[in-house]
Amino acid sequence: MNWQAVDSINQHLPAGIRLYQGRNDSLPINAWYVYIEEPDPDIRTRVVMSRDSTDNRESISDFARNLGACVVINGGYFTMNLVPARHAGLLKMEDRVHYPATRRVTRKDTAYATARGTLGFLEGDRPDISWAISRGDSLFRLEPPYDHRPGKPDLSRDSTHWVSWPVREAISAGPVLVSEGKLNITDNGEVFFGSSIPNTHPRSAVGITPSGALLLMVVDGRQADSRGVDLRELATLMLEIGAFEALNLDGGGSSALVVNQTLINRPVGGTFQREVMSALAVFCRPAPNP
Repeated sequence: MNWQAVDSINQHLPAGIRLYQGRNDSLPINAWYVYIEEPDPDIRTRVVMSRDSTDNRESISDFARNLGACVVINGGYFTMNLVPARHAGLLKMEDRVHYPATRRVTRKDTAYATARGTLGFLEGDRPDISWAISRGDSLFRLEPPYDHRPGKPDLSRDSTHWVSWPVREAISAGPVLVSEGKLNITDNGEVFFGSSIPNTHPRSAVGITPSGALLLMVVDGRQADSRGVDLRELATLMLEIGAFEALNLDGGGSSALVVNQTLINRPVGGTFQREVMSALAVFCRPAPNP
């Protein structure tokens, strides 16, 4: 990828937040990512949920405008066929679990226990990515994750393998893409086989650098000049920009990135934004006038 800083946007952001645009002509794809220095007393990243009580959904631009956030990207999966929508996986905000982690998934009459990829924020706003399990308001991580295969559930991991994960906020999506600086796509272990998740789509992802900085990426897809990426290609992009850990977020028509109240990408080839249930919102103090 050929990455370039977007100076027209960056000049209005704090020094700890930078937007980059990338292009690969051979695939072809258009992508963007935001580098967010963490921890920084002037920058806070939060898991947020729609406040629209009618359907629990709003656009990423609505999130940014209503919250006064300087950066917002779409978050976890949700049930699009229910009104109001329900989060499909763990959603914890302000030390309260609003939606539990997915416990079990059935494929072709076979049940698989699940621990899906999750972004959490530890004490001091330190980000972490792991495979999460919830019981009430208590969260646990499972490392390594289940080693499921189609038709062959991993029955070797029980609650004795769970480790307390004291995060104040968390959001599940999945699968994990990168662990300890290496490609580690756990789509089978998180039971995404038998779904469309591994295929080529528009994508959103979150990563963490070795120093603890956050990386938020969106890749356009289903367009003539940007076809989207599969999980391996997305993981490779995250490694390329310095991710030590990375997680796939909800994608497809949900993928949208707003910076300084400006829609950065072209969801589904235009400016229409699918309303979503959850997001990652970055709050920052205004940068000095240039």
